[in-house]
Amino acid sequence: MSGTPEARGELLLGRQVEYTDVYTPQLLQPIPRQQGRAALGLESGALSFYGEDVWHAYELSWLDPGGRPRVAAARLVIPAFSPNLVESKSLKLYLNSVNNTVFRDETALQRTLADDISAAVGAAVELELLSCDDPNLAGIQAPGECIDGAAFSAPEGEPSASLLLRSTPESIVTQVLHSHLLRSLCPVTAQPDWATLVVKYTGPLLDPASLLQYVVAFRRHQEFHEQCVERIFCDIRAALSPEALSVHALYTRRGGLDICPWRSTEGGAAPRFRLNRQ
Repeated sequence: MSGTPEARGELLLGRQVEYTDVYTPQLLQPIPRQQGRAALGLESGALSFYGEDVWHAYELSWLDPGGRPRVAAARLVIPAFSPNLVESKSLKLYLNSVNNTVFRDETALQRTLADDISAAVGAAVELELLSCDDPNLAGIQAPGECIDGAAFSAPEGEPSASLLLRSTPESIVTQVLHSHLLRSLCPVTAQPDWATLVVKYTGPLLDPASLLQYVVAFRRHQEFHEQCVERIFCDIRAALSPEALSVHALYTRRGGLDICPWRSTEGGAAPRFRLNRQ
C-alpha cells in the first residue's frame, strides 16, 4: 500500500508523528468496535446493553476572527452503538490541529468538531464546550463503597467471569461498588491506563474480594478502554445474572484527554461527572 500511514489506516499510537496546527480532520482514525466485541461473542447490530463513551478534552484552543487565542474544555459523548470508536492519539492530534484555525464563534467550532468526529465514528456525537472555570469540571469522590481493602488473593492469568463469586447465603441486593485499582494496558503500546471502576447492580450479592481479584487481573490485560468496560460488563452479567447492571470506568487523562466508557442494562445518558483523580 502507498500513501501516508493515515491513508493506509495504520494507527498513530506507538509512532513518532509531527504535530500540526493546520486544521486536518483526516487525522481522525476510526477503529471498528466489532474487533473487540467478536472476542466477547457480541454480534454486530445486536447489542445487549446501552452505553456511551464520555470524553473530556482539556487542551482545546482556537482563534477568534481577530486572531485572539481562545481556550475551553470539551465534553464529547460517543454512543456505544456507533460502528467505530476513535483512536485517542488521533483525536488528540486532530484537536491540536485547530489551535491556529480561525472560527467565527464557539458555535462554528462546536459544529465542526462534532461533524468531523461523527463522520469518523459513524454516528452522531454530542459535543459541549465548557469554560475552564465551569463548576461541572470539578471532581467528586467515587460513588458507593470502595472494595480496595477487601481480602485479597493475587489472580493468575487473564480476567475471567469465573473469578467473580456470589456471596453466601444468597440475597438480592442493590449495591454501588468502586475500585481505584483498575489498570489495563494499551493494546498497541503496552503503556498503562489507570481508572476507577464503578459497578452498580441489583442482583445476588457479589463477593467484594472476588471482584477485587477480578479487577486486579486486568493489570497486564491489553485492550482499549471501551473494550475493557464491555468485557467487565459481560463477565459480571454472566456471573450474577443481575436484574440491572451498569459498569462505568473513569480513566485518568493522557495527553489532555480522559475517557469514561459506561455500559448498562438501562437506557438513558451516561453519568456526567469526573472524579478528583482525573
